[in-house]
Amino acid sequence: MKQNFTVRQGALDGVEAFLSVAQHRSFRRAAAELRVTPSAISQAIRALEARIGAALFIRTTRSVGLTEAGTRFLSRAKPAFEELVAASEVARDLGKRPAGLLRLTAPRVVVPILLESLIAPFCQGYPDLEVEIAAGPDLVDVAAEGFDAGIQLGQFIEADMIAVRLKPAHPLAVVGSPDYLRRRQRPELIDDLRRHACLRMRHSNGSVAPWSFVNGNEAVEVIVSGPFIANDMPTMLDAAVEGLGLAQVPEPITAGAVKAGKLVRVLEPFAPVAPGLFLFYPGNRQMMPKLRAFIDHVKGRSASTNKAGVDMNDERTRRRRKV
Repeated sequence: MKQNFTVRQGALDGVEAFLSVAQHRSFRRAAAELRVTPSAISQAIRALEARIGAALFIRTTRSVGLTEAGTRFLSRAKPAFEELVAASEVARDLGKRPAGLLRLTAPRVVVPILLESLIAPFCQGYPDLEVEIAAGPDLVDVAAEGFDAGIQLGQFIEADMIAVRLKPAHPLAVVGSPDYLRRRQRPELIDDLRRHACLRMRHSNGSVAPWSFVNGNEAVEVIVSGPFIANDMPTMLDAAVEGLGLAQVPEPITAGAVKAGKLVRVLEPFAPVAPGLFLFYPGNRQMMPKLRAFIDHVKGRSASTNKAGVDMNDERTRRRRKV
């Protein structure tokens, strides 16, 4: 027969009163310590003894002593109760000030950008906090995986998340290496991609992403083909630098390689605009100070650097919209 280990409702009621009476050997002194009446202490002890099914104290008009059951109960209950009190203090401390471990998940490709612009100054400003970033290609359920928040491109954030902008909207750039473009005729129109090696991205659900463009006011999705498929953007960008083909990635990710002359942008008139990069988190009613501190830090940094006219001060104004 399976044993039920569930703690019954009210099972801890009276334990603090018991421990105080056991320490002082007095109902009156226990009442004074706990700032209740002696009759309230007596009622709590009687209720505890009734639940346990054994007398815990020997009471006379002159003294209070422990029964054998009370002595055994004290030996187990006292350290357990002290642990509960200590655990409550730790949790209460985390609820009062920014401290503890802030766990974030982010795409691997944006981590270098975040470290310099956001994470490093935040760590310097909050020495009692530890920041952990889990970087990877997959979309993560932040609540199920135990993260405080996530960082992701806006088009991938679920509609029930609250989001705070980190980086402004940006185009999706098609890039190729100078060597590749010397070997192939530079594409001028979307249809020219039929004659090009196009590097593709496989999502965590197994699907291979099409390429997105705008042609006038019309959104266009193109199924491309090529010799290489990756499951993260850094790998795909490296493949483009090595001349394997063209890649379509967020423009900020290409900036360093383009500036260094390792990549060249093409099809710029047809580049669609992606929403940008956001910090996102579930809409919990009670937010831990560590996350609130990071959100305030993000807003402060974004407000000082963003010149695009986007409202950066109300995370609730930006719920994810279809792009």
